[in-house]
Amino acid sequence: MARILIGTCNWADHSAFYPPDYEVTRNKPKKIAYYADHFPIVEVDSTFYSLQPQRNFTLWSERTPPGFVFNVKAYGELTGHHRTEEKKVITPSAETFEKFSYMIQPLRDTGKLGAVHFQFPPWFTHGEGSLEYLGTVREFFPQDTVAVEFRHKSWLDPRNTDSTLGTLRDHNLAYVMVDEPQIGSGSVPPLVAVTSKDLAIVRFHGRNTKAWYIKGAASSMDRFDYLYQPQELAEWVPRVEEVVSQVKEVHLLTNNNRANYAVVNAYDLARLLDLPLKQPPPPPVLDTMLERDARERADKERDPQS
Repeated sequence: MARILIGTCNWADHSAFYPPDYEVTRNKPKKIAYYADHFPIVEVDSTFYSLQPQRNFTLWSERTPPGFVFNVKAYGELTGHHRTEEKKVITPSAETFEKFSYMIQPLRDTGKLGAVHFQFPPWFTHGEGSLEYLGTVREFFPQDTVAVEFRHKSWLDPRNTDSTLGTLRDHNLAYVMVDEPQIGSGSVPPLVAVTSKDLAIVRFHGRNTKAWYIKGAASSMDRFDYLYQPQELAEWVPRVEEVVSQVKEVHLLTNNNRANYAVVNAYDLARLLDLPLKQPPPPPVLDTMLERDARERADKERDPQS
């Protein structure tokens, strides 16, 4: 039976979770320790935006308990997000791969590296070149657990699903299942699939269809502004139960990072799956839960058929 770990995508964004004095600049480094007192895993997303000194990873490892897990998002150049001044996608260099790998070495050394997470953009579509690149990714991370998330529907088009999943299996790359708005070509359906015996991941992005393709947003919080109802998350309980017997570990990560929504929904998932998290939730998190549940009851009273 797989070990199931529940956490959020990054630890810095969550308002109404940390004690108020943790927002003071000198106390912000304490956030990761506070977070790790409540959750066993986190996804590092700052690595998508910039390559960082090894020292950051050493400090994060020192500030978290034994057994804590960091999933690390691949740098944007490695996933095809970076472009030249002429708007052409930059071909990732071997040097960038090596710098990224060197950067996360402290997590390897302490046994706290979970998965290296490659989240590809909507313009990374299914095709021969893209399939070959997945093999390149594995070559640069031969000993690491690597997870792959797609953002274009072509990967799970019925004509391509077998080659997509088959390629991931051939390279022992973990397919990342998603809960996200089902709209347009820049999303994939919530397919349940296991492509690595080591790991299965589900990321919860929310279901905010109005903001999924938002442009010019002040932050990613606008895109992921969505608080799940428990019954929506409950849809994933049988799906998670389906994969736990096929892998060594399952990671459930909430990415709806508006306010404390990701934290609230992580606690919801833990309750639905009967998994231990520190109880009770911090008071601001509990307040959000109670407010949400009260709104739902009021809505049902107004419209019993809803």
